[in-house]
Amino acid sequence: MKIVHLCLGCFYPDNYSYQENMLPKFHKELGYDVEVIASLVTFDKNGKETFLKKESVYLNEFGIQVTRLEYRKPLKIFRKLKRYIGTYKALEKAKPDILFIHGCQFMDIDIIVRYLKKYPKVKVYVDNHADFSNSATNILSKNILHKIIWKHMAHLIEPYTTKFYGVLPARVDFLKNIYTLPENKCELLIMGANDELVNKYCNKEKIKLTKEELNISNEDFVIVTGGKIDKFKLQTLLLMKAVKDIQNKSIKLLIFGSIEESIKSEFEKLCDNKKIKYLGWANEEQSYKYFSIANLVVFPGRHSVYWEQVVAIGIPMICKYWEGTTHIDIEGNVKFLKEDSVEEIKNIIEEISNDGNLYKHMKESAIKEEKNNFLYSSIAKSSIE
Repeated sequence: MKIVHLCLGCFYPDNYSYQENMLPKFHKELGYDVEVIASLVTFDKNGKETFLKKESVYLNEFGIQVTRLEYRKPLKIFRKLKRYIGTYKALEKAKPDILFIHGCQFMDIDIIVRYLKKYPKVKVYVDNHADFSNSATNILSKNILHKIIWKHMAHLIEPYTTKFYGVLPARVDFLKNIYTLPENKCELLIMGANDELVNKYCNKEKIKLTKEELNISNEDFVIVTGGKIDKFKLQTLLLMKAVKDIQNKSIKLLIFGSIEESIKSEFEKLCDNKKIKYLGWANEEQSYKYFSIANLVVFPGRHSVYWEQVVAIGIPMICKYWEGTTHIDIEGNVKFLKEDSVEEIKNIIEEISNDGNLYKHMKESAIKEEKNNFLYSSIAKSSIE
């Protein structure tokens, strides 16, 4: 049986651990024949979005065939609306039994529908990565792009779709409320972590080596944060200021990720390489390596895929509260920030690091069996049930 993952409404970067990478990997491991048909959107070596120069067909790092489609011209219009050259031909060649569409926000949905009319036995799943934290953030985007254009695309594909998945509870609500899709077809499909890298880095031997490499002692209380640090995640600077204000010398903050140029100067002033250390940009494997040594992981800004990754690793967290993102709370492994303030971050860190019973409860919750639901081996199975 063949599963084709369609990544035409989104990016598709090789050698990353996004959901678009992990589901095909683990579907292949489940024994399916797998192919990816994707856009030209990828990431450069610093994790910034960029475009491949031309269409291509190749095997990725998992031995899965990837077919990259070129945009129609003019590029200025069709990169935005996502119209491609050769979509129907690529589907005819791939011959899917199951079509897993990552995001319905692309105009070539009408071509997918034409294919499905010809081949009605193909089973279709569509996921959604849009919510009000990353999409529909202005009047034009909300009322034209999403409430008219992408809603229309969602309704075109709906009669052929078994399930629409939101990858956060907020993104399930987006499907129901903005695209007005049938509630009985909309479900949560969580994101997660790569089993292999959890096993590789989250064991006593590797943790010991990583601590030695970073000059971290077992007496240190290690806080880790990571991801893109830009104008949308300025709360990382608040975290740095909070840690600086804490008198406990055993508390160390490790930060990894790309830094936006506009805030680089302020960021660098807060780094002292003693209490606060910047580890640079981190690739997929390095992110698991760094999180594995944390006593506590703090995400003071908006949601990223690292949240679910840390749940799967089993580390207590502090996260910014966003409506529709509390699915990461498995009976007390996480505390939520309600404000963007140095004082609140400082108070919660001090409470957790000073109260042995509180930290013990958070750690016991973090390592409960439920964390395995956030492994992609489990998610891949449930995505096509």
